[in-house]
Amino acid sequence: METRSREGTILDRIVEARRESIAHRKRVLPDVALKLAAGKAEAPRDFTGALVRAGYNVIAELKKASPSRGVMREDYVPAALAASLESAGAAALSVLTEEEFFLGSLADLKAAKKATQIPILRKDFIVDPWQVWEARAAGADAFLLIAAILSDPALGELLELGRSLKMEPLVEAHTREEIDRAVAAGARIIGVNNRDLRDFTVRVETSLELIEAIPDECIAVSESGLRTHDDLVRLRRAGFDAFLIGEHLMKDADPASPLRELIGAA
Repeated sequence: METRSREGTILDRIVEARRESIAHRKRVLPDVALKLAAGKAEAPRDFTGALVRAGYNVIAELKKASPSRGVMREDYVPAALAASLESAGAAALSVLTEEEFFLGSLADLKAAKKATQIPILRKDFIVDPWQVWEARAAGADAFLLIAAILSDPALGELLELGRSLKMEPLVEAHTREEIDRAVAAGARIIGVNNRDLRDFTVRVETSLELIEAIPDECIAVSESGLRTHDDLVRLRRAGFDAFLIGEHLMKDADPASPLRELIGAA
């Protein structure tokens, strides 16, 4: 798969496209109207609490497609998938809302929220406070921040805004330096992405190599490439509190079945 071009990596292209989309959305929906809508949204569900329960806490991810795999589900019905994954034991859900590369939308998040009682994370490439307000207006209970695409001041600003809206962000890192930056910014939930977003290669060992860099007081989440219950057992013993899993579930005709196997409920 071609991951680098004269325009940069896939991640570079996604972020550039996201910034263009945000600029357009800001013109369509002014800050005042967006913040008014956010104020009328249902109070956030407890994302932090969902990740520290007893057992294997899986954030089950809903996504129709990805740049590395293309379309994974033709029959992508977020409400039905969300309800099924909740019944199978998901602690929380992650919903892809990026339109161009992942074929997601905020409508998918709203449908998942309406069909469930567990917390919903907005999974997107968030680079602007406007997107945080947009997430809250859509009913998101938390949102993802990717350290690799944010400066230190931006990371701190977005963390602070999320907390002011009672939405604790999941800060994603892929290297020791990114974890250190997340800790310095005050992140309370830190995810180690086993997928390198620059070339989309996956190594579960990345989590095992980086867990010691995450302070004990932080909630540690391992993301991507997790396929078996044994993977979760090994990572839990290493110190991880929760696990974000998407592709392994979305490729199955009945995503609830592999989720039950992953958490040991089968």
